[in-house]
Order: sequence, then C-alpha cells, then structure tokens
Amino acid sequence: MKSLEHGLESLLFRSRWLLAPFYLGLVITILFLLIKFFQQFTNLLPTVLDAEFKHLILQTLVLVDLTLLANLLLIIIFSGYENFVSKIDTFGSEDRPKWMGKVDFSDLKIKLFGSIVAISGIELLKAFLLLDNYETEELAWLVGIHLTFVVSGLLFSYMDKVAAASKKLECEGEALLAEKQDKKHH
Repeated sequence: MKSLEHGLESLLFRSRWLLAPFYLGLVITILFLLIKFFQQFTNLLPTVLDAEFKHLILQTLVLVDLTLLANLLLIIIFSGYENFVSKIDTFGSEDRPKWMGKVDFSDLKIKLFGSIVAISGIELLKAFLLLDNYETEELAWLVGIHLTFVVSGLLFSYMDKVAAASKKLECEGEALLAEKQDKKHH
C-alpha cells in the first residue's frame, strides 16, 4: 500500500510539468503583443509630425497598454513557473530580476489586479479623450467597471493583509508556546 501511495504522489508531483506548455503559450502571446506593438508604432510614425496632440496621446496610450500587458504576462510566466513547476536557473546572470522567486500567489494576485486597474484606467483615459465618441451610458459603464476593478483590488489586498496578520499572530503564538515549554523543561 505504501508503494502505491508513493507512486501516486510521485505522479501528482510530476504532473506540475503539464503547466509548462501554458507558460510557453504565454511567451508566444508576448511575441504576438510585440508584433502588435510594432504595427501600432509603425502606424504612428508617418503621422507623428502632423497629428493632433490628442491623437498622439491616444496612440501612446495604446503602446503603454500593450507594454503593461506584456509586463503582466512576464510576471505571470516567471512567478507561475517558479511557484508551480520549477525554479528558473538563470546561470548566475546579474540581469535576473530581484523579484523572481519572491512573488508568491498572493503577490501575483495583487500585481494582477494592479495591472488590470492600470489598463482599465488607460482605457478610461482614452474614452475621456474621445468624449464625443461615447454616449453617457457607455462612459458610466466604463467608470463603473473601472471602479469595480479598483474595489476588487483593494478587497483582495485587504484580505491578504488580514491573512498575513493572522499568520503572523499564529507564528508568534507558537513561538511563545515553544518558549514556555522550553522554560518548563529547564
């Protein structure tokens, strides 16, 4: 029975590698975003001298949106792979981001919501720059959706803070208990 349990646990542990293709797919998605980025950038180049300032801002916001999305995917790829599949060996490269290996699932959720709020905020800013193209109801929906993301992010952040405080209290309680037991034995 013990060997069956060991075999099952070994299979479950090795199944984490099934996630690797997902991360590879996200890397390819970053490549697609890069193609879109250069497409938008090359569309902007011929118009930059003649464009209205508002148009230049809008095109820049599109580039920022694509960049934020690519950054978000990179954070998800690195932290997800390191948390769930395997540590990434960067062969001692000094370019290894300091946060790699330190972003846990909780941090990832906060970064995800932060990026979603930033992207939503950029979309909202674009809408306000093109105010004439939107009905009042559409703008209300955009603001409502943005505020929903903001509130959700704040709630997730608060829940993580409460969970961390609870975990800290639990650890402190265990340390005090261990200290009392140590004193009893001496």
